[in-house]
Amino acid sequence: MTAESSEDIEGLKEIGKIVAVTIREMKRHARSGMTTKELDEYGGQLLASFGAVSAPKVTYQFPGYTCISVNREVAHGIPGERVLKPGDLVNIDVSAMKGGYYADSGHSYVLESSNPALKRLCDHTHYTMMKVIRSLRPGMKLNEIGRIIQAEARRGGYMVIQNLCSHGIGKALHEPPEEILPVYDKSEKRVLKEGQVITIEPFLSTGAEYVVGMPDGWTLKTPDRSYAAQHEHTVIVTKERPIIVTVA
Repeated sequence: MTAESSEDIEGLKEIGKIVAVTIREMKRHARSGMTTKELDEYGGQLLASFGAVSAPKVTYQFPGYTCISVNREVAHGIPGERVLKPGDLVNIDVSAMKGGYYADSGHSYVLESSNPALKRLCDHTHYTMMKVIRSLRPGMKLNEIGRIIQAEARRGGYMVIQNLCSHGIGKALHEPPEEILPVYDKSEKRVLKEGQVITIEPFLSTGAEYVVGMPDGWTLKTPDRSYAAQHEHTVIVTKERPIIVTVA
């Protein structure tokens, strides 16, 4: 969508803050010995307390309120009976809707551990996301997003997961511009417009360049022993600096 009024901006900020608070509180609540289903149910309770609904559940009938991916799971992990353990690489991805507005955010971190290699992967992925966000402006070619992600991944010694993309959002969970690639594509001619609402969500890995689907029809994993981290914000492109709506 294109945010065209103060009402649009405030609506996006409201649901963005709800999403951000839900991720923050889920991280605080998570502990070893807990199942991912228990953590997800807590996230669902938080969303309900704010008057919001899970976007993947209402849009795609996803079997959970949030996506929780652990270790070599990278995205769209289904909450279930898996028990969290210290040192797990956990990704919590929350997308929600309230008042007709949608926001989407994700955060990868290491549970109850200071594993330096995994922490560096998470930190560098967050840095990459923020570098892209700081560059956004009307008229910018969408392929510049991929160029920056690729360059920063290479600088950090990581690979880019190429089949997980950023996307438009706002009045639906996924909107045009769809499939904003995380790698440079010289054939990409689309440009950002003032007021456009998009996600920025790089996935960087220690080896894999693609994820593969699991038999459950949702979970995406690395096909080898590599790890991947994701960070994601929903942003509004403006003439000044972009507005990050998914902040608490």
